[in-house]
Amino acid sequence: MGRSVSYPTGSVVAFRLLDDGEDEDIDWVYECLVDEVIDAAKAAFPSFQRFDGWRGREDRILLRNAFADCGISTWCGLAAIWLAERDDARYWEADFYNPRTARARHWLGQVSGRFIDLFGELRLVGRFSNGEAIFEHSRSACDTGS
Repeated sequence: MGRSVSYPTGSVVAFRLLDDGEDEDIDWVYECLVDEVIDAAKAAFPSFQRFDGWRGREDRILLRNAFADCGISTWCGLAAIWLAERDDARYWEADFYNPRTARARHWLGQVSGRFIDLFGELRLVGRFSNGEAIFEHSRSACDTGS
């Protein structure tokens, strides 16, 4: 099976290239993207608070609210900026006493289009049988000339 950028199962995902073909420092480009995601997501979705954590070894959580994590994952110059229902012990303990799952999924459904518009430059078209992903520039990125 081919390797591709990781992101949490069931998440809303916007894709971007980290490498623009220049000889830039990829670590600096990554940190700039992280700062941009944090600033833009907090402005668009004020309920988010900064959060420093991980889902597994590859999916970095940048922001969190009562329902969702917002994070970033990278692989070979491709960044997946994702929004996923929380999956931590405190969330599930709170859900036991006051169910949140339905509200979380409703909130994610409401914000997913705006999230993709905000961060998406590439659109996942499909996958080969070996797991390699095929992308194209998103329509919104083409329309704006970015």
